[in-house]
Amino acid sequence: MTQLKSLFYTCITTCFCLSLTGNLLAAEYDIPAGKQRLIGKLQYHHVKQGDYFQQIAEQYNVGFLALLAANPTIDPFLPEVGSQVVIPSAMLLPFIKREGIVVNLPELRLYYFDPNKNKVHVFPVGIGRQGLATPKATSYISEKRKNPVWRPTKAMKERYLTEKGIILADEVPAGPSNPFGKYALRLGTSEYLIHGTNKRFGIGMRASSGCVRMYDEDIKWLYENVPLQTRVRIIDQPIKMSYENGQQQLIEIHEPLTEEPGKPTIKLANAVQRFVGSNRSYWHQLLPVIEKPTGLVIELEENEEGESSRQDELIQ
Repeated sequence: MTQLKSLFYTCITTCFCLSLTGNLLAAEYDIPAGKQRLIGKLQYHHVKQGDYFQQIAEQYNVGFLALLAANPTIDPFLPEVGSQVVIPSAMLLPFIKREGIVVNLPELRLYYFDPNKNKVHVFPVGIGRQGLATPKATSYISEKRKNPVWRPTKAMKERYLTEKGIILADEVPAGPSNPFGKYALRLGTSEYLIHGTNKRFGIGMRASSGCVRMYDEDIKWLYENVPLQTRVRIIDQPIKMSYENGQQQLIEIHEPLTEEPGKPTIKLANAVQRFVGSNRSYWHQLLPVIEKPTGLVIELEENEEGESSRQDELIQ
């Protein structure tokens, strides 16, 4: 399957800035004009002795699961020295108005559309684990806290006691033991927050109790740059599509969320079926990605590799 060939030559003018402060901060991109959605470009990391996926994910500020999905044949704990790791730093903007904060749950990314510039900032995030899912919502930033105090809810105390035999304190002050990290942003009047963490592992994964977790460097940036009352939308879009420059058909597929054990099934909405059309060459190219999503942007292209007998089954 061919992935993004001349595609990225069309993106050469895309602004792709990464600020360094110990770890890489948010990727900043120019917002594409009109209905274009592609931002960024793929990067590649050549593995050195001692590298592992969590360290590589932090270096490039991408999610752990995103890195895993993009490199399914590489051992995440002992990648072979000299091998090449694909960094999933090209993406399509979600189908939503480009304003405020947008968290797309399946891709484990947060987008912030700067109202004063034609820029979008992208961060990896951790979200609620199975059984404690981060809810889809439309809200706003109602409060910003520096050095927040963590006050676990009654339900959380009961869960920790039942599952781990741990009695949680009524509150945990700011410091290295505080799971909120150094900064927190409250969503409306709810108990849900976008916050930092005292455990770096879990960013880019389903690992929280429902809040949105970020690296401390990233939440610090949001705290300093995102004003109160900023709109926040939490959405569920595992498949994103775009016609670029009237010529290229691009699609990006992520593992869908599920609250049930087992492998989730991707359901192809009518919009996806219309986008791909009846071109069997396109379906042949796309079926492996539907079976095992990589989270990478791919360009649908004509090929002569045959037809898939599973097309009709998948689009019913």
